[in-house]
Amino acid sequence: MDNTTIAAVSTPIGSGGISIVRISGDDAIGIAKKIFKPKNNKDISKVDSHTIHYGTIVSDDRIIDEVLVSIMKKPNTFTREDIVEINCHGGIIATEKILEAVLKNGAHIADPGEFTKRAFLNGRIDLSQAESVIDLIYSKTDLSRQSAVNQLEGSLSHKISGIKNKVADLLAHIEVNIDYPEYDIEQLSISKIEETVVDINKEILLLLDTSDTGKIVKEGIKTAIIGKPNVGKSSLLNSLMREQRAIVTDVPGTTRDLIEEYVNIQGIPLKLIDTAGIRETHDVVEKIGVDLSKSAIESAELILFVVDVSSTISKEDILILNNIKNKKCIIVLNKIDLPEAIDSSYLKNFTNDIPTIRISVTSNIGICELEQTIKNMFMSGSIDINNDVILTNIRHKNALLKANDATNSIISAIRAGLTQDFLAVDLQNAYRYLGEITGESVSEDIIHNIFSRFCLGK
Repeated sequence: MDNTTIAAVSTPIGSGGISIVRISGDDAIGIAKKIFKPKNNKDISKVDSHTIHYGTIVSDDRIIDEVLVSIMKKPNTFTREDIVEINCHGGIIATEKILEAVLKNGAHIADPGEFTKRAFLNGRIDLSQAESVIDLIYSKTDLSRQSAVNQLEGSLSHKISGIKNKVADLLAHIEVNIDYPEYDIEQLSISKIEETVVDINKEILLLLDTSDTGKIVKEGIKTAIIGKPNVGKSSLLNSLMREQRAIVTDVPGTTRDLIEEYVNIQGIPLKLIDTAGIRETHDVVEKIGVDLSKSAIESAELILFVVDVSSTISKEDILILNNIKNKKCIIVLNKIDLPEAIDSSYLKNFTNDIPTIRISVTSNIGICELEQTIKNMFMSGSIDINNDVILTNIRHKNALLKANDATNSIISAIRAGLTQDFLAVDLQNAYRYLGEITGESVSEDIIHNIFSRFCLGK
């Protein structure tokens, strides 16, 4: 564990109400004392913990800024080290000057995520809770925010710890049998071991079953809005976002590049991609946009295929339908407020198993039905974030998959009549894989990789 005192700016750089320079480590209060001049002349090394003090930051006998300084003494802090937070006026120059003064008096600039890493290394939080911090920062909807908060509070940690305890108890029981074979209880023990391992396996599978929902909650659904030119794709994007994000005109080919935006659909984040209209074109720039649209179809998890009901089915529509046969898709029949020219029976030949929603973007008809259809396609029932532990991290999922393989191996070994010393090896593996989630049995490289994704000052 690095015992240096670290510092960084913990708020976005730029103009704002306040900026915060955070210091953590054994010398945090001592460094602050050198540059902070409190108006009441108190010695901040002797004040109570978790108190705020008004004064100025001084460097080279010059006042840099008026500030409020928060003093938080270990161990009841985020890092379990002494922490000082200097709250100054928001602005690049004042903030940088204060950080410069802190560094000049003995602190080292913090690496990305180093405050949270110290909280983990000092036992304040486990690794899954540390990862939830970055999930909270980048959450796209209230659902993803609440999921991250629950994980930060320990919902997943408690679940994993419960499973680990069962594995540990079983492993201890087996090792007793191996070390003291004179106790003739093997048949009863094998029966009990299998029953317990099956229960452990079920708990692991229940967690794994939440991973698809967790991925949607955390990352959203990559959704491509496609169709031929001038069918209302950009208008649909604007309608779903409740704002004018994309340019809308009557001129076909207005959208020439991909426009990506996140939108909250009944708590589910959608990464909406407004694509260029797919058609044959000799315009070089528009052709690039069409090629990007085709690539977006390949990578999308959901296709919203917009069709203009006031026009007849065209070869471009048929081409698109043929390209999306194997994709999860919704046919969006737009402009139903206009006289219809589309051959619905012809369209049904291609869309028998594909949900079809009739809308008018200009009249705001059918948008709520479309949103509900999207939710129903990806979510079965409601999500109770407060009571359900949901797996949102691919690293956690991979560790659980390996733990699941280990427990399956134990069950197979029991049914094949193998001795208990064989079972102990797989139980040790299962315990280790579960420990990877909370950080007890994870390599330094993985820890470094996780915290390197954090922003400075967190």
